[in-house]
Amino acid sequence: MSTYYTPTGGLPAQTSLMTQRAVFTTAYAFIPKGCFSDIVVSYLPGWRDTRLWLIARPMSGFSETFSQYVMEVAPGGGSDAPDAETGAQHVLFVTGGLITLTIDGVGYELDAGGYAFIPPGAKWTVLAEGNQPARFHWIRKLYEPAPGVEIPPAFVTTEKDQPLRTMPDTGGVWGTTRFVDPTDTRYDMHVNIVTFQPGGVIPFEETHVMEHGLYVLEGKAVYKLNQDWVEVEAGDFMWLRAYCPQACYAAGPGPFRYLLYKDVNRHAHLRGPGAYRPAR
Repeated sequence: MSTYYTPTGGLPAQTSLMTQRAVFTTAYAFIPKGCFSDIVVSYLPGWRDTRLWLIARPMSGFSETFSQYVMEVAPGGGSDAPDAETGAQHVLFVTGGLITLTIDGVGYELDAGGYAFIPPGAKWTVLAEGNQPARFHWIRKLYEPAPGVEIPPAFVTTEKDQPLRTMPDTGGVWGTTRFVDPTDTRYDMHVNIVTFQPGGVIPFEETHVMEHGLYVLEGKAVYKLNQDWVEVEAGDFMWLRAYCPQACYAAGPGPFRYLLYKDVNRHAHLRGPGAYRPAR
């Protein structure tokens, strides 16, 4: 059975050492789980009994396409108007507790492993059910329309209902759980789960245009970020700008798994961020 790490907040003891693992560079940011403390939580208008850790946001000259929140909603909390940005699309991935999600009048219940895609313009609400806080990742991206391409519909699923597709010639130690068909160009972002068994590797330095957010759900590994090998474990977050080299070695003893965001399936911008307009 899969497990999903969720931050618990709180504050370190006054006797704790200040030497930690957080790094911010021009190529990547690394936010270890120890940074998920009460002192850095945020709150949002329109959300009841909710706090969050805002771990990625568009930044000029860095990663520019998405934001990512780690949400904690107390029982009975939630929102009837989660986001005023009508052009945004959303992915929710539940790591603990129970939520009732309503999209355009249709209700769904999601517990740990639940996954929802919400297209731009949809009307949606979230309510935390049960006796424990609901915890989930919320990834937002402005949808980029393309000529002749329809906006994809909303859908709700769960990780256990999706196959783990192993990479060829890896002996099954490296695989990806994909929630949408990667060739479906209606989607301009993918949020997947990547799984390595102990000893699995990314055997080359991936260097590509896609930006990444990688939140470690389970296990530990050493991850190469640009020129640095960084030890990572469940609860850590890696944030990579375009073309930052990356590689991985899963050290074990158990599976190493992370939630992965990337932007896909669209032309490169030629007239500035987000500017798709006819030439004059």
